Amino acid sequence: MGRTKQKIRPELTDAQWDRLRRYGVPQATEVGDVLFRTGDRWYDLILVEEGEVEVVRDALSWTEETRLAVLGPRTFVGELGLLNGQRAFLTSRVTQPGRVLRVDHDALQRLMAEDDELCDLMLRTLWARRELLRHGPAAWTLKIVGSTGSPESMALRRYAERLELAHTWVDVDDPALDHDVWSHGFTREHLPVAFVQGEPVHNATPGRIADMLGLAYTADDDLEFDLAVVGAGPAGLAAAIYGASEGLRTVLLDAVAPGGQSATTSRIENYLGFPFGVSGDALTSQASLQAFKFGVRIAAPCPVVRLDPEGGVHRLLLADGAIVRARAVVVTTGVAYRGLPLERWDDFEGAGIHHAATALELRQVAGSDVVVVGGANSAGQAALALAANSCRVRLVVRSNDLSERMSSYLVDRIREDPRIEVHTGTQVAGLHGDDRLAAVTLRGATEQIVDCTGLFCFIGAVPATDWLAGLERDEHGFLRTGADVVALGDGWRDLGRMPLPFETSVPRVFAAGDVRRGSMKRVAAAVGEGSSAVASVHQSLATTEVYA
Repeated sequence: MGRTKQKIRPELTDAQWDRLRRYGVPQATEVGDVLFRTGDRWYDLILVEEGEVEVVRDALSWTEETRLAVLGPRTFVGELGLLNGQRAFLTSRVTQPGRVLRVDHDALQRLMAEDDELCDLMLRTLWARRELLRHGPAAWTLKIVGSTGSPESMALRRYAERLELAHTWVDVDDPALDHDVWSHGFTREHLPVAFVQGEPVHNATPGRIADMLGLAYTADDDLEFDLAVVGAGPAGLAAAIYGASEGLRTVLLDAVAPGGQSATTSRIENYLGFPFGVSGDALTSQASLQAFKFGVRIAAPCPVVRLDPEGGVHRLLLADGAIVRARAVVVTTGVAYRGLPLERWDDFEGAGIHHAATALELRQVAGSDVVVVGGANSAGQAALALAANSCRVRLVVRSNDLSERMSSYLVDRIREDPRIEVHTGTQVAGLHGDDRLAAVTLRGATEQIVDCTGLFCFIGAVPATDWLAGLERDEHGFLRTGADVVALGDGWRDLGRMPLPFETSVPRVFAAGDVRRGSMKRVAAAVGEGSSAVASVHQSLATTEVYA
């Protein structure tokens, strides 16, 4: 408990406090003064020099106001929303008169860039406070009511978890539910319902909630960026972090949430520096925090539907009609999951069929019969994670040789695990169930129907490049880059150069990660490509300035 307290209320040395004060603007305070209130965006970090302030969760429709913390001299008030632009979901006001210093967002970013010691202290504290808020009364500020059998409900819950929002999940089908969830006047047709600060939002979507929380890209953000990164998987996060850390004004856009396919991986065991493995969720969480540290503007869900290349500044058209302008673009949109050509496949996606085996999916199928389809590493990792979750696992592989596409360390562990039954030379031939998947037909040397509450499909994917009509792609849709580009238009003649490494057929538009032809399709390789692409971004921008 003492260590937790130390993290959320660090004891600052005289030298640290003096350096921190330099970034603030002083303000005398009286009892009752509101320093920031619920709904404020880009609110200030508050340094308490004299007096006392409290932080409260506002009264909701079903509960009274709750005091969360009281902070005295030589402490600061704020949590992770200070860095990512999320609207305040708590209120801070003065309880004893004195003096505070306000550190606005720009000053906070300068602090993070100029003082490594304070930067580390600030990051650890803001992140620890968010973790504490996620598991306390503040979590009621965003309450999601839905059903685990509803794809829409699970999409909203997954969004909240991927962005580590302070929220509460209520499953209407949970027999252990200790209150009448229907007393608020909505019906099953309204699910999912999100209560934002106590106000119900029927048929809530991630996009609508992101807009209400200040996490969507809005007209208020109408800036010209040096670099726009489209896709927030490992390659996109790496590109954004390296770009921002090297002085580029950077925006990171993703159609779902940060993490990409890596966030769906239960355990990555061959990533450099993690000898005991790391979950995709954990890797994404730390990378997102690193992006905030360097001032990356992350907007999600934020689907990009078209790229309009222009001589000076490229234009990215968003699904809601907004336009993002950037001097350079890195495309890291990755791939979209493939499904099986089976009747009722679409009916069961999100209601028993999954393309990930993260903690969210594992909770849904704990202790039950599941089927994993696929013969590559992602399928092997999922099978092991599910087996460790007390599931009886059937691993279905079309090939007759499990080691054909799967790493040997995974093959060995799967063969040694008595909870995993391997079916080589086998396919899923049918799906059975009412509202949820209940069984599947397996067809190999024989045909059988087996119980299955969760079908985990890892059979590959197709590149997400349909929105890039003007860029050269190979016969499978992957983007050509660098020396692989064949068609060079007039723009290259004007520039007087060939495409740089990771540059596509359009000048100052780059591609990295799984979306690029020739990529290795591994997390570590994607991170390397994303960071390496930024070196070419710098070179292209310098060339553009010379020829301007």
